[in-house]
Amino acid sequence: MKAMILAAGLGKRMLPLTNDLPKPLLAIKDKPMIEYHIEALVASGVSDIVINHAHLGGKLETALGDGERFGIKISYSKEQEPLETAGGIIKALPLLGDDPFIVVNGDVWTDYPFQRLFDKGDKLAHLVMVNNPEHNPVGDFLLRSDGLLQSELSADQGVALTFSGISLLSPQLFEGFSEGALALKKPLLDAMQKQQVSAEHYIGNWTDVGTPQRLAELNQ
Repeated sequence: MKAMILAAGLGKRMLPLTNDLPKPLLAIKDKPMIEYHIEALVASGVSDIVINHAHLGGKLETALGDGERFGIKISYSKEQEPLETAGGIIKALPLLGDDPFIVVNGDVWTDYPFQRLFDKGDKLAHLVMVNNPEHNPVGDFLLRSDGLLQSELSADQGVALTFSGISLLSPQLFEGFSEGALALKKPLLDAMQKQQVSAEHYIGNWTDVGTPQRLAELNQ
């Protein structure tokens, strides 16, 4: 199975730390955030990793290389302009192949076991959901008792949870969408209408490392 690490964000919320360094290279306990993902993906049995980048992307390639030192092949999808999440994935599809692939945000830290996703490819998308953090108290989607996600946050139909930024996506999720800037929410909402998005509730360690304060707290 292949995986994609999303690393093309500008890191504006992380300023001034990201003035000279892409956000995924910021360190947690003296190790770049993105290396935790790479090592976990390798340990799970992933064969290839695609990393998209834009802001200071050359520093990512210099730091990580072709993946040989991690025991995996790393390819890069270079973006000249902001494409948002789905747009970046669509651009990278030629590198990802025809089978479902893991996607993980480069700016989260987690101990989620990626091997859990290997048998979740019967829908267009399978999302890992987490308890709502302070910065997203309402949640993103509703996890129903049948394991499917819906966009309406009706408390009597399930549990409103936050999308962790970890998922297994089928290339078919993006059929009908052209290249260019596109948020992931649009194809996901379309697939939810077709009952084609499943999910799980992960209660292990997970942090959206979106601000210098959260990075400092995680390092402590």
